[in-house]
Amino acid sequence: MPEEASHLFEIATPLGFSVRTTTDYWALIESKHPEIAGHRPAVERCLREPDQIRHSKQDNAVYLFYRSYPPHHLCAVTKRLNDDGFVITCYLTDKIKEGEKIWPTSA
Repeated sequence: MPEEASHLFEIATPLGFSVRTTTDYWALIESKHPEIAGHRPAVERCLREPDQIRHSKQDNAVYLFYRSYPPHHLCAVTKRLNDDGFVITCYLTDKIKEGEKIWPTSA
């Protein structure tokens, strides 16, 4: 099967790069985080319209996109290599991580 056939989504982020994932990788995320199953539109919106974006404390190429998803926050973790962005994982959390907040920027 060609790689293009398994392409699930590609979302333009506020940081100026796009994030993508495949059907197979999305299935892996859903198996590891069953609370995300059926919530792909919310994850896509989190990438497109996050409440905030933070850099990972461990890896400067990793970005954590957060959006309120009461009573939790939805977190979409992405990695950017050159101009190629991809989803690492997604999950619900009670707390936003401590990484450096990079978006939105303060005036």
